[in-house]
Amino acid sequence: MQFGRAFLTSTLLLATAMPCLAFTHSRRGPTSPRVSSKHSKSAKPVGQRTIDDARATQIQASLIKSGYLSGEASGHWDSQTQTAMQKFQADNGWQTKLIPDSRAIIKLGLGPEQSSKSTGIPAMTVSDVSPTSGFMQR
Repeated sequence: MQFGRAFLTSTLLLATAMPCLAFTHSRRGPTSPRVSSKHSKSAKPVGQRTIDDARATQIQASLIKSGYLSGEASGHWDSQTQTAMQKFQADNGWQTKLIPDSRAIIKLGLGPEQSSKSTGIPAMTVSDVSPTSGFMQR
């Protein structure tokens, strides 16, 4: 009888302890760092990392024409080109990161083409605007 009672007690104890054993592994919240990540090794960087040689040639030619770079366009985004672009952007009050600012590209004449043919809207000239009212006169 004592064996049966001990067996029953140990069985009940084991049965109640089993679900607790299942929850002993660590739980992480959705924002906690993961111990190992399968995707971190194969993740590719997003966005443009370098400037294409053809685009570098265009930018260099415009910087030479603007007087910020001397010599001929090499087609490679080198330190001289970076320095010239930084100076051009600083002179215009823009950021001076190594990546050209979109406003700088547009001011160099290399931005998107804004033709009136593609939009269907006639291009406005300075003579179309009245100096006193600021409205278009046609």
